[in-house]
Amino acid sequence: MNYECLICQVKGLQKRMDKYEIAEEKRNTIVSQAISRIAGIDLDNSYSPEITRNILKELEKESEVKDPYAAEKKESNQALLSRYSEFKKKVEESDDKFDTALRYAIAGNIIDFGPTHRFDVDETIEQVFETQFAIDNSNALKTAIIKAKSILYLCDNSGEIVMDKLFLETIDHPNVTVAVRDQPILNDATLNEATEVGLHKVARLITNGDDAPSTLLHRVSKEFLEIYNSADLIISKGMGNFEGLMDENDPRLFYLLMIKCPVIGLKVGAEKGDFVVKRSKS
Repeated sequence: MNYECLICQVKGLQKRMDKYEIAEEKRNTIVSQAISRIAGIDLDNSYSPEITRNILKELEKESEVKDPYAAEKKESNQALLSRYSEFKKKVEESDDKFDTALRYAIAGNIIDFGPTHRFDVDETIEQVFETQFAIDNSNALKTAIIKAKSILYLCDNSGEIVMDKLFLETIDHPNVTVAVRDQPILNDATLNEATEVGLHKVARLITNGDDAPSTLLHRVSKEFLEIYNSADLIISKGMGNFEGLMDENDPRLFYLLMIKCPVIGLKVGAEKGDFVVKRSKS
């Protein structure tokens, strides 16, 4: 993890306290304690999503709000579902259905209610169809999908999962397992949001057994880890999942994401705003 991630954590504290409706008289203590914990972190052996999870759990203890992004999650799901037939039609009419559905899936990654992130879905969709992927292992991904007997698909955010559904319908693989977070965290998808958009109709739907906004293999459930280890192909959506898995040297693993910060861009080998289909190191 980079020191800039810690700075970002501190910058995001006020917005996150607002979301949890933390009383003003508690805020000095909460911020002081959070900064003290952050100051003692071993950067070389820590994960930014795990720090986020721990901070939010402390805020939850001081709040009656248990799912502060519930409204945003529902709104983003409904907004994308209302246009699903539009997106589906474009895929069906395209010369390369796989590429079109893949681009929609990556464009969906723009939907993020992180503390410093702003997004425009329509602008991003337009961009993803007008630009080349900064890293393009899409042909290798397509081949891997055809060869795979089993696929594990790691979801990221609500709203985005509507585009994931479109992609999974397009590849039409008979054995896909889709994993979401076990409990509400930020605007990440849980079983509730995934079921709301119908992901259970196109794949087997599970949780990863954890409540961090990522896939952290030292935290996930035994059941999830068994599925992860046995999958022929693993498709990881978004920056949060990338942060948890980026040190895995596993040719089964493909990352689909839009770069939203320069720190992750440096790790990926791309720049902020770039679209990426990247295979893990082998």
